[in-house]
Amino acid sequence: MKKDKSEMEDDLRAEYNLKSLRVRRLGSGRKSFGGTIVKLEPDVAEMFPSADSVNEALRFLIRVMRDNQALAPTAQANNSNTPDD
Repeated sequence: MKKDKSEMEDDLRAEYNLKSLRVRRLGSGRKSFGGTIVKLEPDVAEMFPSADSVNEALRFLIRVMRDNQALAPTAQANNSNTPDD
């Protein structure tokens, strides 16, 4: 049994303007929300419970790489195999 149109009317208040809400689409029609979507392989994805944890791990890796690059010339100079004469 179908409801009458009058029974299906919403009781939303006039100040609730829902016209500006975005509908989240899936697939190729989905708009980007300012970020890049990266698909993780299942074995990698199981290690990270959220996008924030992935970002935190990647930022840590970036810091380690930058620190190692900054130390590399100094470490190479100190590990020289030339004898002291």
